[in-house]
Amino acid sequence: MASRDGDRVVALSRQLAQAHQELRRRLGEIRTGLGHRRLSDEVLLTHCLAFCAALTSHHQGEDNGMFSLLLRERPDLAPTVALLVEDHGLITSILSRVGEFADRAAASRGPALEAIGRELDGLAAIMESHFRYEERTISEALDGGMSDTDWRDRVFGFGGA
Repeated sequence: MASRDGDRVVALSRQLAQAHQELRRRLGEIRTGLGHRRLSDEVLLTHCLAFCAALTSHHQGEDNGMFSLLLRERPDLAPTVALLVEDHGLITSILSRVGEFADRAAASRGPALEAIGRELDGLAAIMESHFRYEERTISEALDGGMSDTDWRDRVFGFGGA
């Protein structure tokens, strides 16, 4: 099912790709900021934690809403969804470590920020693989008439984060 974006209809698969692109952009800005230290440590940590919340909200919206509806309409996608949910668990572990490093960095600076950078580098690689797989494997099903009820804001809008 599609939704209105201004005066045009936008397919759910396109909205998913746009959400992924926005998450990539946000992560890229943080990684650039950490690498060049253009922003204060405090601002970087705030942006980092906001990104972590946005990505978490996105994946929770998929796990608790979009995937459930998708599986009701397309049970043949169960193995694909299981892999995507497994990826979400891995990403959650990385985000947890980033949060721990952010807490340390708020107190000590330097080394903890470097550790955040390393975690975010790994996260970027996993996210890219995950996003591409997700878009490739479920786009057709998303556009095949799936209802888009309460999960849309969390998946496409990151819960306001």
